[in-house]
Amino acid sequence: MSTKEQDLEAYLSANSKPESQVLYELARYTNLNTFNPRMVSGHIQGKLFEMIVHMVNPKRVLEIGTFTGYSAICIASALSDNAILDTIEVNDELEDTARTFFDKSGLSSKINLHIGSALEIVPKLPFTYQLAYIDGDKREYPNYFNLVLPKVEPGGFIIADNVLWNGKVTDKNCNDLHTKAINEFNQMVTTDTRVDNVLLPIRDGLMLIRKL
Repeated sequence: MSTKEQDLEAYLSANSKPESQVLYELARYTNLNTFNPRMVSGHIQGKLFEMIVHMVNPKRVLEIGTFTGYSAICIASALSDNAILDTIEVNDELEDTARTFFDKSGLSSKINLHIGSALEIVPKLPFTYQLAYIDGDKREYPNYFNLVLPKVEPGGFIIADNVLWNGKVTDKNCNDLHTKAINEFNQMVTTDTRVDNVLLPIRDGLMLIRKL
């Protein structure tokens, strides 16, 4: 990240409501103890999720890709009484960290953490959702979309993260599996007549999708 980008990120944070103490501790823990701490949602994106949850007021939310739990806490913090977040993480080594910080946040009762492959878990979940967040294995984004869309109610929303993939999506010479899958996902969504969508240049790209 360049100095200008760092200055801009600092300005964004300074002009947004601060993250909670638990989120600050979780972000710090993630940066000190995980292999790829950039995967954490972070302050601005987390605050955006919180705002979206307040606007949509979902009764049930689905998240693919818990990581250490930052985005889950942001989502759960804005849920109304009796609303629930189902969050799925494939890496069982992250389970203790996520549960520890869910407990610290006081939001454990609103969060159901599922450990395993989302491709296996999502079809077994007997629920419909008003909001879903996709941030799992980028190679599986097209499969996630096909699994999640039928479970989202008409008028509901899906948010997909990392859809710019560090700018690689515009590089015609970039043919790695992750980039190809992200481009396939972006095209799938944009040409799907069942949804409306907009791709936002927030952090590494957020695709906001509304089911018609």
